[in-house]
Amino acid sequence: MNEDFWLIVPIVAVWALLALAYALAPWGDMIGYAWVWGFGSLLFTVLAALLVARPMAAADAGLKADQ
Repeated sequence: MNEDFWLIVPIVAVWALLALAYALAPWGDMIGYAWVWGFGSLLFTVLAALLVARPMAAADAGLKADQ
């Protein structure tokens, strides 16, 4: 795994925690924000997965990961 992956992981965690906090907030108007933060968390999770898959795909193609 590369450094980019480890930079994305805390972002995923923060977005997921914020989504959870907004979903469980005692006031009812915040549930819409939970969807926004939840989508952001999912987006960053997909980005992290792509960062992990990129070196694997490069290795399968016989290329260096740095190219």
